[in-house]
Amino acid sequence: MSVPDTSPWWRSAVIYQVYIRSFADGNGDGVGDIAGIRSRLPYLESLGVDAIWINPWYKSPMADHGYDVADYRAIDDLFGSVADAEQLIAEAHRHGIRVIPDIVPNHTSDQHAWFRAALAAGPGSPERERYVFRPGRGPDGTRPPNNWISEFGGPAWTRLPDGDWYLHLFAPEQPDLNWNHPDVHTEFVSLLRFWFARGVDGFRIDVAHGLVKHPELPDVPAEPQQHLGHPHWDRDEVHDIYRAWRKVADEFDGDRCFVAEAWADTPERLAAYVREDALHTAFNFDFLMADWDPEQLRTVIDDSLAILGAVGAPATWVLSNHDVMRHPSRYGRKAAKRWVAGERYEPGGPLDLALGTRRARAAALLTLALPGGAYIYQGEELGLPEVEDLPEDVLQDPMWERSGHTDTGRDGCRVPIPWSGQHPPFGFSPADRTATATPWLPQPADWNGYSVEAQTGDPASMLELYRTALRLRRAHPALGDGTLTWLDTPPGVLALRRDPGFVCVLNLSATPYPLPGHSSVLLASASVEDGVLATDQAVWLEL
Repeated sequence: MSVPDTSPWWRSAVIYQVYIRSFADGNGDGVGDIAGIRSRLPYLESLGVDAIWINPWYKSPMADHGYDVADYRAIDDLFGSVADAEQLIAEAHRHGIRVIPDIVPNHTSDQHAWFRAALAAGPGSPERERYVFRPGRGPDGTRPPNNWISEFGGPAWTRLPDGDWYLHLFAPEQPDLNWNHPDVHTEFVSLLRFWFARGVDGFRIDVAHGLVKHPELPDVPAEPQQHLGHPHWDRDEVHDIYRAWRKVADEFDGDRCFVAEAWADTPERLAAYVREDALHTAFNFDFLMADWDPEQLRTVIDDSLAILGAVGAPATWVLSNHDVMRHPSRYGRKAAKRWVAGERYEPGGPLDLALGTRRARAAALLTLALPGGAYIYQGEELGLPEVEDLPEDVLQDPMWERSGHTDTGRDGCRVPIPWSGQHPPFGFSPADRTATATPWLPQPADWNGYSVEAQTGDPASMLELYRTALRLRRAHPALGDGTLTWLDTPPGVLALRRDPGFVCVLNLSATPYPLPGHSSVLLASASVEDGVLATDQAVWLEL
């Protein structure tokens, strides 16, 4: 008789990222919403995911598509209501799907009640102490307090008419909170309890590495060593916050969990976020940023498993998200330079999408075979490429304006996904509104072949590859949390064993590779001919 798995669900979960604006439009206004998510829960169940992570749905002026929160206890009218959210959570649970919303603790909207009160109260007031206000430099205070740069381009400071400057590591509409103030701690603990009481199963923490700033706000050195010793990234004091949050999660039944969006320079720095008394998991950006290179992939996998395992945490593997170029478009060309934490990916050369898609299929099998959990970004299971030719007049990412129209931003990976039909909006909006609903970002006219409808039932499609992989992953006793053993292979080939009786082989070499002995092929990223694995192909084997 098999022993039931009693480990927490999040140690091996496959979590599907819902970028709410672009997943499904339930009311026909061209913007995704809670009603749209509810209508697609059967699809998510059939896909085989364990949970959904939903990008911010809170009340917001939408200067950064919801990451500028005006009220954390309200749902924005664009998406629905708190009652709608509660209904979604209950229905998702009936489908066997957990719900993890985003929480944004580094900054609020400039329309948040606290910031409005701070503006009204004036310099030196207690209300301003909840944020990071400072006088300017120079005899008349006209220079910013330091040289910090916004992630969206330009100075990280904005001056008010009264002379004070306030910090915003992102857009000016996103003032940074002062996490040295007790009100900030108290408010966010209350917010966690508010949503845990409504049934959410955890939170994804936005900019988890950015909350604490050096108290003296020194300049960033001319040549900073990435985040190490940085005045506002990945400071050690941030972990005190998350130890307090962990205690709140532990008050509630059902293995509530946190996942950190924490950009760290080394796996050791990342592991500090997921020690036993801190957060549960953290995104593995080293894996996402790795080139299509066997040595680089194996090193990232080994380092992640060793260092996270040493603190008792599982790894979480991710290939794409709403902030980076979709991986079929990354894998289909070389990078212009080595991609490192805190920098944007720079593509180099023309795109070979057929190559990128072939590699993306193989990468999916590698990712889902690794120990720990995995994240799927909506549309990844459809093989969607980056939309790299959006007209300039439709771009909405604040990066576009803040960079002086030199960085097109992240809209290319946020285009609404296709569900059915031959023409835009491809079933994104309700059938009776399709003729009039215009998606908030335009979809390519040739996306009909990528739709859920077109791929369903096609054994060669990306969607059916993911469905089969997720079904096998859930059923096979070797997959999910655990350990791996590397098998001896020639250069360019990765082969990992998971016990009992499972092997994943990935061929990144230019030479076809004869498969090791096995009893059956469980799944392959492309047809395996004569027992030989072609270049850029992966296979799951039963021993």
